[in-house]
Amino acid sequence: ERWATVYFTLKDPSDGSCVRVTMPRGRFDALRLDLADGERVHVFGRAELYAQRGDFALRALTIERLGLGAHLAALERLKERLAAEGLFAAERKRPLPLLPRRIGLVTGNDAAAKRDVLTTIQSRFPGARVLVAETYVQGPRAAAEMVGALRALCEQPEVDVIVLARGGGSFEDLLPFSDERLVRAVAACPVPVVSAVGHEQDTPLCDLAADVRASTPTMAGKLVVPELDQLCGKLDRSREALGRCVRRTLERDAQRLERAAERLRAAPRRALERESLRVERARERLRDAPALAVERKRAALETTAGKLAALSPKATLRRGYAIVRTDSRLVVSSSDVDVGARIEVTVAEGAFGARVEDVS
Repeated sequence: ERWATVYFTLKDPSDGSCVRVTMPRGRFDALRLDLADGERVHVFGRAELYAQRGDFALRALTIERLGLGAHLAALERLKERLAAEGLFAAERKRPLPLLPRRIGLVTGNDAAAKRDVLTTIQSRFPGARVLVAETYVQGPRAAAEMVGALRALCEQPEVDVIVLARGGGSFEDLLPFSDERLVRAVAACPVPVVSAVGHEQDTPLCDLAADVRASTPTMAGKLVVPELDQLCGKLDRSREALGRCVRRTLERDAQRLERAAERLRAAPRRALERESLRVERARERLRDAPALAVERKRAALETTAGKLAALSPKATLRRGYAIVRTDSRLVVSSSDVDVGARIEVTVAEGAFGARVEDVS
């Protein structure tokens, strides 16, 4: 049980002195240390003294295998160096294909991780094709073997995504997944890589270099393929939406065509009405033209007659003027006549004779 306690004894190999150690079961299990008799470890904790029994023990807070701190420091330096090169940059991450043609899987032989990935993929998308590259995933040969398997899958045709999977294990078990060779191979892979190594709290360096990190191999299977039922449902909804769109378009075009046909049917009638109206107006103008012409001529004659009447000598005579002649010549100046000469004076109403008595 998680609330139980783990007991073990630490022994100094130099003099054989021993001390009893206790640790809560939950904290011990979280370390995932597969300890065996004779292993060298560092234990950090606090001393506890049971006065009634005269018993001394060490209450362990954490345990590390001897040399584990050096491993952690080396990994941290490698992580910083690779991060500085941009291998973990977010902009390098590629999206996973929606429907990969083939899925590559790098995993151990008869591993639970392999079973979890394959079972999840087949249950979600039965038609998916998976190409498995079995290799060492633990031990000194694991990193080189996984690099070779990864490169071999990249050379296979139609492989669109690769899953790197391993179940949980101790810190030492997962060290190959932080090997620089494997991390660089993952970063250089020409297709997207999903890293599913260990448990949620494990973060080997290949997780940082991969395009997508999956918390478990099962989650990796969910990430690389869609669920067929959901995909079919989405396709059905898209088909229905497309059908509605097509129907609306056809109805709209049919209405537009009907309006165009109505305009086409009405066009000759409107053209005939326009021409009929034009002919009727022309007929009216033709009917009224003679009267209008006579009226215009009459008005012109009256205007001309008025002008002639205004310019007529008789009109001038009616205003009191007279025409004077002597010897049939018009008299326009007093020098044209002499005193005693006879003249003929014409007025508006008749004429009379006269004699010049004075010239000025």
